[in-house]
Amino acid sequence: MPRAGLSPDAVVDAALEILDARGSEGLTLKAIADATGVAAPSLYKHVRGLPELRRLLAIRILNETAEQMGAVVMGRAGEEALQAYLTEYRRLASEFPHRHALIERAYYDDPAFTAASERLVNVAYAVVRGFGLAGEDLVHAVRCVRAAVTGFVSLELGLGYRAPTETDASFAYLSRVLATGLRPSSTAAAA
Repeated sequence: MPRAGLSPDAVVDAALEILDARGSEGLTLKAIADATGVAAPSLYKHVRGLPELRRLLAIRILNETAEQMGAVVMGRAGEEALQAYLTEYRRLASEFPHRHALIERAYYDDPAFTAASERLVNVAYAVVRGFGLAGEDLVHAVRCVRAAVTGFVSLELGLGYRAPTETDASFAYLSRVLATGLRPSSTAAAA
């Protein structure tokens, strides 16, 4: 019989705390069992093992990130929405680097995972759509924005920026370059 108070959600909660503190390498069934006060085999009453737990973690992180990202861009458009999106992306990745790494590498052929992924990507689509882009241009632009911010954050977290120039200034520059590039051609040329 499952321990009272322990549920799949409680196991994911414990796993999230371990992921934040120790990274992916520290995410073991033993560590989760210790954190929840049960024997490791007892976890199988709640999750089918570490692969399923990683999937559940990815879904939780994607959904929470989509909610947070959506909240910061809500009611904004154009450059203001883009700046809010990029800034929040950077903040979340810096504050929770192990979560960021997990969702950037995760893929599961699973409807819940697909829905959570789409929910997060749709925030980027909403931001970029505010520049008047549609069709394939919209897809290309979203990919470019995501690649730029993910690359910047990955280099920043990996200590890839060693020049004495302040990274905040570089990030502001990136934001300006992206905003300029997202403007429709006639507007960008006039600027």
